[in-house]
Amino acid sequence: MLTTSEIYRMFQKIKEIHPLIHHITNTVTINDCANATLAVGGRPVMADSPEEAAEMTAAASALVINIGTLNNQTIAAMKAAGRSANEHHVPLILDPVGAGATDFRKKTVFDLLASIHPDIICGNMSEIKVLAGLQARGRGVDSGDSMEDADRLACELAGRLHSVIAVTGKVDVVSDGKRTVKLHNGDRRLADVTGTGCMTNSLIASFAGAADDAFAAAVGGIVAMGLSGEKAALLLRETDGIGSFKVRLFDAFSTLNEDDFSKGAIEHVRIVR
Repeated sequence: MLTTSEIYRMFQKIKEIHPLIHHITNTVTINDCANATLAVGGRPVMADSPEEAAEMTAAASALVINIGTLNNQTIAAMKAAGRSANEHHVPLILDPVGAGATDFRKKTVFDLLASIHPDIICGNMSEIKVLAGLQARGRGVDSGDSMEDADRLACELAGRLHSVIAVTGKVDVVSDGKRTVKLHNGDRRLADVTGTGCMTNSLIASFAGAADDAFAAAVGGIVAMGLSGEKAALLLRETDGIGSFKVRLFDAFSTLNEDDFSKGAIEHVRIVR
């Protein structure tokens, strides 16, 4: 059974070894992802040219592929980097941003899944439903689906794809097909800051670069984001708005401590088949 103490030890290891986290990510949140990675102790690099993506991935501790802003060059880089990650046993985290928003985006994510194998897939409920072949009500990059049965869906899709599946929402869910947890941390303001989902995958990758367990890494990254959101909210003054919350969020990433992690709420779920 995964505990918050184990997650904190993983977090400490990030700060000890400074894993190199290669991102092929979207242009909207690339700077935030880099700074979130730095704040928890990782070292970010963003090499999205097909000519160097594979080589950079081979030298990295983990790879994040984020389909938020797609073009043919980045798709080629994603496939090259993904194949390199699989070949060199580099943990690969896929963020299927807005997977069902357009036919092009949907085709791309399934082409990627046919070409490479993600160790972890993290997205909102609508994105995960698209990957499962279900009807989804996503709106752009936002989820329009409730989290009802998210634990069962994550468990079933994890077994089908042989990847850890993380579904983010008011209550987050992570499953590797055998172990399933619900995570009860976070703050409502996280949904009002562009890129918190992207940054969550950067945190997951930082954990994955410092640990051998993809399931634990996914849980660790999501818990770290949720706890940071809670810590940021506590630091706000009554007159502060969402801009101040974002600044406090980065402060929280860099100051998370053992006491903070002790507040992590991990609910282990038994899926009856």
